[in-house]
Amino acid sequence: MSKKGYFWLLALLCVLSLLLFLGETHFHTRGEPREAVVALSMLNQGNWILPTNNGVEIAFKPPFFHWCIAAFSSLTGAVSEMTSRLPSALGLIAMVLCSFVFFAKRRGVEVSFVAALITLTNFEVHRAGVACRVDMVLTAMMVISLLQLYKWGERELKGVPFWAVLTLSAAFLTKGPTGIVLPCVVPAVFLWIRGINFFKIFYKFLMVALLSCVLPCLWYWAAYQQGGERFLDLVLEENVYRFLGNMTYAAHVNPAYYNVVTVVAGYLPYTLLPLISLFFLKYKKCSIRPGEWWTRFVTYIRNMDDARLFSLLSIVIIFVFYCIPKSKRSVYLLPIYPFIAYFLAEFIFYLRRKHECAVRIFGSIMAGLSLLLAVVFAAVRMDLVPETLFKGRHAAENVAYLRALSDFPLSLWTVVIVLVPVVAALYYFYIQRRREENNKIVYSCIVVIFSIFFALDGVYQPVILNVKSDRAVALEIEKIVPEGRLYSYRTDVVPANRMHPFTVNFYLGDRMVPFECYSHDEGFVYMGEDALPVFNELFGKEYTIEEVYNSHHRSCDDKRNNILYRFERRINSESNE
Repeated sequence: MSKKGYFWLLALLCVLSLLLFLGETHFHTRGEPREAVVALSMLNQGNWILPTNNGVEIAFKPPFFHWCIAAFSSLTGAVSEMTSRLPSALGLIAMVLCSFVFFAKRRGVEVSFVAALITLTNFEVHRAGVACRVDMVLTAMMVISLLQLYKWGERELKGVPFWAVLTLSAAFLTKGPTGIVLPCVVPAVFLWIRGINFFKIFYKFLMVALLSCVLPCLWYWAAYQQGGERFLDLVLEENVYRFLGNMTYAAHVNPAYYNVVTVVAGYLPYTLLPLISLFFLKYKKCSIRPGEWWTRFVTYIRNMDDARLFSLLSIVIIFVFYCIPKSKRSVYLLPIYPFIAYFLAEFIFYLRRKHECAVRIFGSIMAGLSLLLAVVFAAVRMDLVPETLFKGRHAAENVAYLRALSDFPLSLWTVVIVLVPVVAALYYFYIQRRREENNKIVYSCIVVIFSIFFALDGVYQPVILNVKSDRAVALEIEKIVPEGRLYSYRTDVVPANRMHPFTVNFYLGDRMVPFECYSHDEGFVYMGEDALPVFNELFGKEYTIEEVYNSHHRSCDDKRNNILYRFERRINSESNE
């Protein structure tokens, strides 16, 4: 197959794995509606610079991601799960295709194709690519910037890398200055290692960085005009204090080894293959003297292919950078995943040539899991899994998931999706038995993994996670209060990072505001049942309150059972005033 053929096949696989089921799963974590409601507030208020959401909040991140959501939603007429996740999916598609083109030109089409498929079908990247979070758009912009700046280095830093400037600007406008710093540092270090004059590198990359700051600075200036000191404090909190570990609230504080664990876990299922290969690789006794290590290492780096060295530096520099701050999340390391995928692709082809048994065992495990997934689903549909199997605090929730899988209506399309992993597994075992001297065994392994993600996204996750979502609660509240303002009350208020009922608020059209931030005589307040005693203690002399709706649902936002109450100011309270 030609390079163009691989490209369009990859594009088709991207569409099938990312866009086909993008809107099937309702919001079921507080992170997604927290971002989506910013775009909703942009459209509701006509303010695309610094809108207010949840009654009192301004967005914690710059607006490029939210602009994308708002733009797509303007075309469809509403902010939905589909339009909210579309920027992430398109960002991942762009990153995968650009990475394929980059490596295909420098390291071979087949290795690049497999690397692109690995990027597309590992757990962490796939999860970020179908979520309404800023991380995948940031990652895509950073990775594309890295590739463009490398190509600029190939041209001896001549001219202005306009595509790099645009993607760097978008990265800055997605999550702050980190989006510019890292993509500039990596290629600068690479060129310095390759012998380019340090001052030339510094001058050229400083020019690129400054040009990339122009568009973001225009937004920051406009936002400061609206938000003033409050906006400036938020910028410092998110971009300076977070890195220094001096935030006013704890945010994802984790030890250094956390990053290692998250990459190993995030690259599932492919991390199983290197573990399996440990039992097949041949080991030689180390004969290098201690003083020779550095010389050997320097020689190895100097002789390494440019694209391989650049990929290695991208992994090491970005990984080390994110080990420095106390705040650590698995998604921060997403920019290294396409480069790890390239090395994994090379390693897989090496195993196929030298130790094919490792690849076969890995493929058999994946195919076995595919068949097991279908068998468990069939057992659930035939009511062979007893509800008494679930015990403990979350038994009722797990039983609800089981009933959802057992009772949802099966269509022909659903059956086809469920059977895709079965067909893929049978195809793998067929290829395995033929023992051909080609790379079909590698592709059949990836087909199995692709089919698992396809079935999870198309059937299993929507059915289970829609039970977890607060959307049904919001729809019931909307029947009771079809229009107008609603209030929320929480006892765990952190001024710098206030929590809200994000999911319910999104599905209610951003109508819910904090109770204590507004004056009111009567209305409806939504709060956890454990917050009622505190509410009565603080406001009981001023307001009467009665329960209106209890969903008996464990919220996906705060894991509490939240209740809707009606409140009214006491007459004697008014007379006292």
